[in-house]
Amino acid sequence: MTAGIDLGQPQVQAIRSDEDVVRVRQLVRTAAVAAKLSLVDQTKVVTAASELARNTLVYGGGGSVEVATVDNGLRRGVRIVFADSGPGIADLELAFTDGYTTGSGLGLGLSGARRLVDEFAIDTGADRGTRVTVVKWAR
Repeated sequence: MTAGIDLGQPQVQAIRSDEDVVRVRQLVRTAAVAAKLSLVDQTKVVTAASELARNTLVYGGGGSVEVATVDNGLRRGVRIVFADSGPGIADLELAFTDGYTTGSGLGLGLSGARRLVDEFAIDTGADRGTRVTVVKWAR
């Protein structure tokens, strides 16, 4: 993953309620506009962030997100890091299966969120929580 150089102070938001999920979407939209992402790419990254924020809340028991506008020397983008200290994801292969869901979110799941961004990394394990990092670059 080529995270790039932060442009300004990353914004951190706790994810403890449905209202926080809305705040995450607003934060990501603001960063996407600042990074000069197209309207289509803004929508993609906000949709992915919404799904991942909901997963952080529902499956991770809450956590946090850090949103930053980044530059890799060629273009700008948005880097978003979701972290929780929940039970972790026991079966990543199953979790990345298209259509797999254990709840009532947008139905995108991890695989759908991964398709909407340019870079996707996940670190998870039983009883150690989950950390998901995504990047969407301006075209």
